[in-house]
Amino acid sequence: MAGIRNIAIGTGRRKTAVARVFLREGSGKIVVNGKELKEYFATEAQVRMVRQPLLVTSNDNKFDILINVYGGGLNGQAGACLHGLSRALTQVDPNSRSALKANGYLTRDPRMVERKKYGQRGARRRFQFSKR
Repeated sequence: MAGIRNIAIGTGRRKTAVARVFLREGSGKIVVNGKELKEYFATEAQVRMVRQPLLVTSNDNKFDILINVYGGGLNGQAGACLHGLSRALTQVDPNSRSALKANGYLTRDPRMVERKKYGQRGARRRFQFSKR
């Protein structure tokens, strides 16, 4: 398969999900882990989230996109795909960076689950206190 060449590669992260996004010249087909975009993500909101950077930069049907994503749940994975796709698009066209940055697509969402502490039931929840 010497004909298929990656134009740009972007890595996106959110929570514990990591997405590797490969941009290729094509007609706008998006494949996530070997499945179509609408087949992989459960809700329409998640599908819309992934496509957002393409709509902002008006590159809707210019590229074929191959995404490998793992870790986390579907919402985190959709966020990771958005982040990775935005990074890949800035490699292809540096002028689109300002539009993506203005919408906050180049910022990694830092919110993660806080770790559980010893001697407690959860991250902040304590065991029930008994005075007697």
